[in-house]
Amino acid sequence: MKLTVRNEEYISGGNMGCPGCGAVLSMRHVLKIMGRKTIVVMPACCWSIIAGPFPSTCLKVPLLHVPFEAAAACAAGVRQALIHQGREDITVMAWAGDGGTFDIGLQALSCTAERDEDIIYVCYDNEAYMNTGIQRSSATPEGSWTTTTPRGESRFKKDIFEIVRAHRPAYVATAVVTYAKDFQRKFEKAKAKKGFRFIHLLSACPPGWRISPGDSIEVVRLAVETGIFPLKETDDDGEVRLTYYPETLIPVSEYFRSQGRFRQMSEEQIAQIQRFVEESMRQLGYWEENKGKRELNSITLRYLAA
Repeated sequence: MKLTVRNEEYISGGNMGCPGCGAVLSMRHVLKIMGRKTIVVMPACCWSIIAGPFPSTCLKVPLLHVPFEAAAACAAGVRQALIHQGREDITVMAWAGDGGTFDIGLQALSCTAERDEDIIYVCYDNEAYMNTGIQRSSATPEGSWTTTTPRGESRFKKDIFEIVRAHRPAYVATAVVTYAKDFQRKFEKAKAKKGFRFIHLLSACPPGWRISPGDSIEVVRLAVETGIFPLKETDDDGEVRLTYYPETLIPVSEYFRSQGRFRQMSEEQIAQIQRFVEESMRQLGYWEENKGKRELNSITLRYLAA
């Protein structure tokens, strides 16, 4: 697949995003793929602050701020209104954080997916309630420091991919902006489909993850190369496929060492997670099928920012 980066910009400069924010970089490139005929529906999250209130929002497409728990339901309502008007050439995209997806918005997400509403739902996952002070969510990974888990999160992260896949929607995928070809292909595929589509983005948060803003791209790359965040997809057939095969799985300890939030993790915890990751990758067919399927398509921050 040829990588094409469009010149159009749908985010104004001078927005309220933190330096190195993965959610801002992701939105920038998603909108380049979605185009001007897009309506963004956004619950309370970091991005609702980054975007700003009407009429001074930094987005150059229509934006609807909605209650924390209702992003999916409100996006479905917008879609139904457009259908009533005969305007079916517009993409409706819900854009929510992990708090508004894994936790507070899960009921609306489930109902909307079950009805196969014709929307794209994007969860940018920074693995905690970052906007309100770095509190844990059910997306917070085991061992991670937050203000409400000062000794480290004790539970595994909720598997939102499998929860959504159980509804048999039109499309479910994971993606990161670091792997630009994979990222572009998945959003183009989602845009072309009808029905409920869900994309789970891992999004680095420098303040919450305790990393330098300049390390956001590298840290997310490590999440993929260790197998902690595998790039995968499924269509309505329900079959899960890896879309990127790391040449060799990097030890998960390198990912944990790259971030201050994991500083309190024990060697035993790291070894347990290493075993879990290897088993998960085995179930995805990594060990049997990766020969000949490796496409090392990581991309540099310099290129993404060009």
